[in-house]
Amino acid sequence: MSTLILFYIILALLVGVAVGYFQYFFKVKNTPKYHIVLFALRTFSIFFLLLLLINPQLKIKETFNIKPKLSVVVDNSLSTSFFKEENNIEELMREFKNSTKLNDKFDLDFFSFGEDIQSADSLTFNDSHTNIHKAIKSINNLHKDEDGVIILISDGNQTIGEDYAYVNSKKTIYPVIIGDTTKYEDIKIGQLNVNKYSYINNKFPVEALIQYDGEKPVNVVYSIFKSGRKIFSKPLNLSKENNSITVTANLSSDKEGVHYYTASVSKLPGEKNVKNNTKNFSVEVIDEQAKVLILTSIMHPDLGAFTKAIESNKQRSVTVSNITKFKGSFEEYQFVIAYQPNIYFKPFFDERKSNFLIVTGSKTDWNFINTLELGITKSYINQSEDYNATYNSNYLTFIQKDIGFNDFPPLKDKFGAVSAKDHQSLLFQKLQGFTTDEPILATLEKGEQKFGVLLGEGIWKWRAASYLRETSFQEFDAFVGNLVQFLSSNKKRKRLDVKIENLYLANETIDISALYLDSNFKFDSRASIQISIENTITKEKKIFPFSLSNSSFKVEVDGLAPGDYSYLVSVEGQTVKKSGRFKVADFQIEEQFSNANTEKLTQLATKTEGSTFFSHEQNNLINQLVDDKKYFTVQKSVEKERGLIHWKWLLFVIVGLLTVEWFLRKYYGKI
Repeated sequence: MSTLILFYIILALLVGVAVGYFQYFFKVKNTPKYHIVLFALRTFSIFFLLLLLINPQLKIKETFNIKPKLSVVVDNSLSTSFFKEENNIEELMREFKNSTKLNDKFDLDFFSFGEDIQSADSLTFNDSHTNIHKAIKSINNLHKDEDGVIILISDGNQTIGEDYAYVNSKKTIYPVIIGDTTKYEDIKIGQLNVNKYSYINNKFPVEALIQYDGEKPVNVVYSIFKSGRKIFSKPLNLSKENNSITVTANLSSDKEGVHYYTASVSKLPGEKNVKNNTKNFSVEVIDEQAKVLILTSIMHPDLGAFTKAIESNKQRSVTVSNITKFKGSFEEYQFVIAYQPNIYFKPFFDERKSNFLIVTGSKTDWNFINTLELGITKSYINQSEDYNATYNSNYLTFIQKDIGFNDFPPLKDKFGAVSAKDHQSLLFQKLQGFTTDEPILATLEKGEQKFGVLLGEGIWKWRAASYLRETSFQEFDAFVGNLVQFLSSNKKRKRLDVKIENLYLANETIDISALYLDSNFKFDSRASIQISIENTITKEKKIFPFSLSNSSFKVEVDGLAPGDYSYLVSVEGQTVKKSGRFKVADFQIEEQFSNANTEKLTQLATKTEGSTFFSHEQNNLINQLVDDKKYFTVQKSVEKERGLIHWKWLLFVIVGLLTVEWFLRKYYGKI
């Protein structure tokens, strides 16, 4: 307590004494004895009242007990219901909640998890994915400063996320194993690798990993079906020692459009789980033969990177030519890349019948580009700057996933502000750590012509970085291929574009995006868009409205049963519509496991110094936790400062003193 506060308290006491003395002794000749009592009552009531106004801070020591945390984490995924363990889990939960011994020693909380973790208010057992690693990390982060234990109730089969057997957990984990622990003979398609797109009159590979879990040698047949007709078949011999094999089938793509296939491996005698014997996939066949011309006035590694990426598609050929030496006709080419254009490119831009991509850099003549009236200009200075790229997830002009653009090396261009009209940015500029709304890669349309701009040289570094990231050029080459495919296409721009896949898995959330443009081909955020989805067999129809998200419209669709569906996207008050088809495959990843993963759960328990238990051994688990001396209640004390104004009883004392004084005065006729 400070000296000033102490002075105020003494002063308050003196004021109380002064007021009492003035009222009951000052100029009073004959002082009755009861005046002493009244004097004391008035003095202390005034003193306590002033004390509340001064509000001195008093140090208070609070002591409390902290029990160790016991987090019960329950697998809420479909595999639980697949193993028919719902009743066992609910019984386990009741045992833990009602255990007096556990509640006396631990502070219990309950969580459920699938893809994410949440409070276990109710269990549904319908999550389509299991992420055990994320659940354990979340509990550790939630109670990172507290000692405790995790009881993990699960079959141990994880479908997404990092390997949970190597998770760093400060808390001891006691797995309670549910599900069938008996091992049965099982054969499955572990992985299926196939590209989403192929080109007409080409062959595309379908790579399947066939895995066998059993003791004796078996003979099976791996087949691929299309529209119920077998188009590929191969007999396989597997055993305990040779328990996996990779099969590659090269299928023909002789017809344009979306094609659906089923890969299947024949059933073993007495096999319990046959749902993992089949996988569905789709391939879209595209006709995109094209001749590409790269015009340049300088030599640069980017030219080789573009050539390699474009010619990775065997249906495309590239010609690289110096603009001053080009003698051919621009009309021979479906697509042209104008690399760092200058005044010598004027003949091409005067004709510009072909769709094109402009790539700028430190040698670009921006004065010349600014005169072309392309809808993009730059106010620049003769100084170069490095620009990183940031991926725009709302870009819907064509489908392009993020291949790690944010981590790619910067591109070099002349420093200045970019102005673009009626464009769609796939990549934004990131300058000195700040993302701007200026494009680094954008597509534009002017009349019947489409073109793109890449604002920066050095894309060869992107191709190298992509290889280091993926150990393959495939991702980067596919990105360049998508860009060339869109820009070289002569299809007219549509006012309504819908981003939707051809194949989804059952119980998977279907994300659909739409881009709507008004009659002037500008994004219209006022539009009201909906999608009607109809099952082609049952004719059941569902309608979902889109919601506005940044510069696009989005909707999430859940609960579609396996089958073929047609869809129609329409805009209220407009005749603009988009229709198509997609398929929901009867595939549950949570049903691909034939037994609980006892080995992995035991490995997790050993790493965290815990033990594994089966669902019927809950009493043993409770007794072990209660008897374990590692877990004990800790008593902690905290010293806090509290103002006297929080002491409510002092207010009652003041009121009481004044009340007693009033009654005494009335009794002795002083009122």
